[in-house]
Amino acid sequence: MVVALLIAGAAIAHATWNIAVKSTGASGPGFFWSGIVVGAIAFAPFGVASLIAEGTDLGRWLPLAAVSGALQVVYFLTLQRGYRLADVSIVYPLARGSGPVLAVVLAIVVLGERPGWLGLLGAAVIVTGVVVIGLAGGAARARDNRTGILYGLVVGVIIAVYTLWDGAAVTVGGMPPVGLYWGSIVFQLVLLAVPALRQRRETVRVARRHWIAVLLFGILGPLAYILVLIAMQLAPISLVAPAREVSVVLVGLAGWLLFREPHPVQRLVGAGVVLVGVALLAL
Repeated sequence: MVVALLIAGAAIAHATWNIAVKSTGASGPGFFWSGIVVGAIAFAPFGVASLIAEGTDLGRWLPLAAVSGALQVVYFLTLQRGYRLADVSIVYPLARGSGPVLAVVLAIVVLGERPGWLGLLGAAVIVTGVVVIGLAGGAARARDNRTGILYGLVVGVIIAVYTLWDGAAVTVGGMPPVGLYWGSIVFQLVLLAVPALRQRRETVRVARRHWIAVLLFGILGPLAYILVLIAMQLAPISLVAPAREVSVVLVGLAGWLLFREPHPVQRLVGAGVVLVGVALLAL
């Protein structure tokens, strides 16, 4: 029950900031840097407190947080470029569908996890539902959205890599989830500082114009992922990774209801399939 609540909270938070960013059209290093500044400040007290409370070895924490931050920067920038060039309901579902497949495989091969057959079935059903949502409109629509499909799959690979890296850090490495991801945010802040400050006027303009999206991204983005990392300490990564993709249902429906993206029937069918997969995982 605790794991289910953590994943549900993470899904809602994750979908909310994605929808907000898509609706405003905000993107680029300046936007992300502004949001990351918010996250770094907001989570600093909790991150520092968790590192102290756990007696974390900072020598081990530093490289884990640094690599995590670099992977997150690549993820955000690639995802936003995909959003600019294609439908959110193509890029997002494919990314969130292919990423968990690879994450499950990597968790089994690299970390030696052995989830039960019912859990694997639930994971497979979730991924199937995600793909159904992502390919709404059939083969013809897929051909018309090759750019979106390409970006979705590339982002999926990035998701699998950072999921395994961070999951291993909080399980095998014993890092506190809040402390690890706060460190990741700080490194994201450093990595994006040069391009953001090089165009400081644009960064300030974007932050003022899209301040609500900046706040939502800066607070809900880290919150969603921290909840997922905590869930990974309580359940196998190979099950948590696909379960968190219930956010695809929310984003897919928003693509139809808010952005008037087509083929609502297939989106609803895919959403139903995802929920069946979640129910299997719950068993």
